[in-house]
Amino acid sequence: TFLLLSFSIEILLPAGLFLRPGGGASACSPAQHSRRRRSWVWNQFFVLEEFTGNDPLYVGKLHSDVDKGDGQVRYVLTGEGAASIFSIDESTGDIHATRRLDREQQAYYTLRAQARNRDTNRLVEPESQFIIKVQDVNDNEPKFLDGPYTARVAERSPVGTSVVTVVATDADDPTYGNSARLMYSILQGQPYFSVEPKTGVVRTALPDLDREVRDSHLLVVQAKDMIGQIGGLSGSTSVTVILTDVNDNPPHFPRRSYQFSVRESELVSTVVAKIRAVDPDEGPNAELDYRILDGDGLGTFSITTDSHTQEGLITLHKNLDFETKSSYMLRVEASNLYVDARFLSSGPFSDVATVRLLVQNVDEPPVFHSSVSWMMVSEAAAVGTEVGSVLARDPDATNSPIRYSIDRQSNLERYFHIDSGTGVITTAQPLDRETVAVHNITVVATERLDPSLTGKAVVLISVTDVNDNPPSLAIDYDTFVCENSEPGQIVQTLSAVDRDEPEEGQHFLFSLSEAGQNLSFTLRDNKDNTASILTRPGGFLQRDQLLHLLPVVISDSSRPPLSSTNTLSITVCTCDAAGEPRSCRQGAPLLLLVSLQSAVTAAVLTCILTLLGVVVVTAAIRRRRRDPLTVVAERCVQENIVCYDDEGGGEEDTEAFDMLALRHLNTTGQSHQTQARTLTSTSEPTSEGNWLFLPFIRERLQQADLDSAAPPFDSLQTYAFEGSGSSAASLSSLNSLDSFNSQECQQNYDLLKEWGPRFRKLADLYGHRQTSLLKHVFLSLHDCCHHFHSESKNFMNI
Repeated sequence: TFLLLSFSIEILLPAGLFLRPGGGASACSPAQHSRRRRSWVWNQFFVLEEFTGNDPLYVGKLHSDVDKGDGQVRYVLTGEGAASIFSIDESTGDIHATRRLDREQQAYYTLRAQARNRDTNRLVEPESQFIIKVQDVNDNEPKFLDGPYTARVAERSPVGTSVVTVVATDADDPTYGNSARLMYSILQGQPYFSVEPKTGVVRTALPDLDREVRDSHLLVVQAKDMIGQIGGLSGSTSVTVILTDVNDNPPHFPRRSYQFSVRESELVSTVVAKIRAVDPDEGPNAELDYRILDGDGLGTFSITTDSHTQEGLITLHKNLDFETKSSYMLRVEASNLYVDARFLSSGPFSDVATVRLLVQNVDEPPVFHSSVSWMMVSEAAAVGTEVGSVLARDPDATNSPIRYSIDRQSNLERYFHIDSGTGVITTAQPLDRETVAVHNITVVATERLDPSLTGKAVVLISVTDVNDNPPSLAIDYDTFVCENSEPGQIVQTLSAVDRDEPEEGQHFLFSLSEAGQNLSFTLRDNKDNTASILTRPGGFLQRDQLLHLLPVVISDSSRPPLSSTNTLSITVCTCDAAGEPRSCRQGAPLLLLVSLQSAVTAAVLTCILTLLGVVVVTAAIRRRRRDPLTVVAERCVQENIVCYDDEGGGEEDTEAFDMLALRHLNTTGQSHQTQARTLTSTSEPTSEGNWLFLPFIRERLQQADLDSAAPPFDSLQTYAFEGSGSSAASLSSLNSLDSFNSQECQQNYDLLKEWGPRFRKLADLYGHRQTSLLKHVFLSLHDCCHHFHSESKNFMNI
């Protein structure tokens, strides 16, 4: 349809015709039309996409009747692609495409045309809008936007079963020509699968697709435009078809028979063998069920299925004995849990195999006839009474002798004894049912030929009861009676307990002791193992008697009966009108009377604990004072020898040693000098400076003898101070070199060896080179030793 506007336009038609300003084609004469002539002759412009020429592509021409060809009309083009894609000649109105067009990017362009006066730039015609439509060519191949594809189909599916639908798209114009009309085909995957040419549905082409032979197939599907004609464009995609499993294969055993060895010592419920049937299927279709059809081991063994490995687990159901039976035979069947009825015609979905189990002989431990034994013994049984016996045997052919014993952990108190040869159990101590009613002991049977093989059995010994415990009051009753109580009033209801348990039950008899008949109270036996205490006429007064002691005799019904006398304390109280006690003692509340006994008990215990603490502390202090510090009682002398390897600086050195004590040694204890001279007169002559040392030692010994708190040991301190210019001269009798050259150093002190082993170390240390001063020191130490021994004897006598 052509729209004729106020100015004319020439349009190039596909057949080569163009519209002239008169509005008609070149094949029609303008003079033949009688209608009014218009200025514009209008239609759509068409231009081919993907033009590959070097020159701009001519699209069409704009022309106005106002244009006289004198150049006064100028044509202007605006809109989509104006100046960038489309250009117009201002003078002639020719439109050209300056760029390559792609319909798939933009199918048409909307533009506006103007005719203006070149001098005034005014519109000579109203603006008109037109469309340039891009005409399609086959320049796009089909594409599978969802590819590649993965599909699943069950094996053994019928021919024509739909697998998947593939879809390709073509960007070309589907309304123009055959550029977007597609045709599907299979390039790879035949003859197993096929595809419908128009719909792209992939279907199975063979009936016996077997997953166990090939579990997947790779297809290549092609889509071609132009209805598959030569020259059309094509695209392809891959389709992976995975065959899913169906239960089309029965299980079967790789072997027809199996043989296993089983130790006779295997425990019940132990897995002794494993067999496995093979099923090529997978998942639930390969799940198996095993069962024992028949055989001589049907009751001795059982079989179950391992859900993870699909193995048949043969489990021991009963104990084995090589000496009784050495082999077993089983027929085992394996079958599928789930069966597909479509394939039952091919045969049974099960298989059978034979399993032989050989029992291996082992050296077994002794076996008791009963693992748990019950025995009974009276608690009055004498020591050595036979309780019962146990019996064990060696199940092996060697039949080793058995030695019996009781596990010490189960017989810590050693109430029972067992004969190691016969297994007879006897009592080893008196029994008391009220202490332990049932004894649980473990008897051990050991093979004498192989002590490492042992068996155990539990023996439960129940101690039967005898009447050896008298009854007594159930609780300690706190009973009171009001001063205004009426005669016959129940003061207290008594009940009794008995540690014995007679078979016919407990029956107690209550009465008052004949020796302690009370004129204020009476007792009534209720014949139901209780008794009531009632008041007698006469009344009660606190000032006359505050506390009444009532002896109650309780007897049991055994033969012979046992009885006990229990004292019931009844306190007289002042009560209110309701019978509630207000005071159970003149001027004291009831609470003081109730707590009197506990308070007195607490006070007594406190005093006892205090006295005990004082005694313990005193004994500890005295022992600390009197006991020697050494733990070896035979040693009477402890030596504390301090050696200084440095040499002092004389009297000028006032920091290392206290010189005052050395300078005034001659002033200490004039009364002791006589004793020192007496000591030296009995010994060898001493050197000139030794007389200072003896009084010092003597004074220390006397202080130790007179001090009762001093520990009974001696401390020998050696002073080897060598100072230059010291007025005290040398105090050392051990390190003086001059003493070795003197006549006094040649003394023989072999008498040290005669004093015994305690002085052997000193005799070996000094030999014949000691000074006479050391002899006097040793004599003093010897006296000290005798003094210590005498003091020790006195301490022991005390």
